[in-house]
Amino acid sequence: MSKKSKQKKTGLEKFFNFLHFFEKILYRVVYPYRKHGNLEKYNEGPLIFIGNHYHVLDVIYPCLKTDRPIHFMAKQELWKGGLMKKFVIKCECIPVKRDGSDVQAIKEAMRYLKNDGVINIFPEGTRNHSYADLLPFHSGAAALSIKMKVPIIPIAQIKKMRPFHRSDIIFGDPIEFRQYYDKRITKEDIEACDKQLRDAIINMRLAFIEKHNIKFKSDRT
Repeated sequence: MSKKSKQKKTGLEKFFNFLHFFEKILYRVVYPYRKHGNLEKYNEGPLIFIGNHYHVLDVIYPCLKTDRPIHFMAKQELWKGGLMKKFVIKCECIPVKRDGSDVQAIKEAMRYLKNDGVINIFPEGTRNHSYADLLPFHSGAAALSIKMKVPIIPIAQIKKMRPFHRSDIIFGDPIEFRQYYDKRITKEDIEACDKQLRDAIINMRLAFIEKHNIKFKSDRT
């Protein structure tokens, strides 16, 4: 890459460079973590990240897997005002209606993926404040993956992050539904794919908990 082309960074790329800088000098000091599983970085081609969701700062973890900007699918209420409004605009996030009927959001996600972009989806739809391993799984990631022929990287957090307490983050191997490419997909097919994604997150998490004999306290607020 020439020196001239290196200088032509978009505002979005500059913002994510700042986020990576922030993660290195401050975030990992206040919220230390340890990475496990597939530690490969993915800096080429379209990609979808999914993961369980405990905290607003969970957006940091997909950023550890790529140096590229990530377009987060987020509830449309975040565009109404406050600090989060600035963040979702800066990150070029994709607004999603809570009822899951947002065709425009799907089209926007497809547009980014078509241009080799990266998107992130939290299939639970909201932060998990319960003791459940995973909240009810919202459909969408599998169908998008099949339509655009894009791999999905599952991410599993073991516990909700807390200041100055180490977190453990597991990155799974890419999941692809090649058997469904260019075929007529039924509702049952999508449900089966969604279950595979949900099981991937839960199984990574439970296997780690069992292996390390992790005990839980009431640390979810």
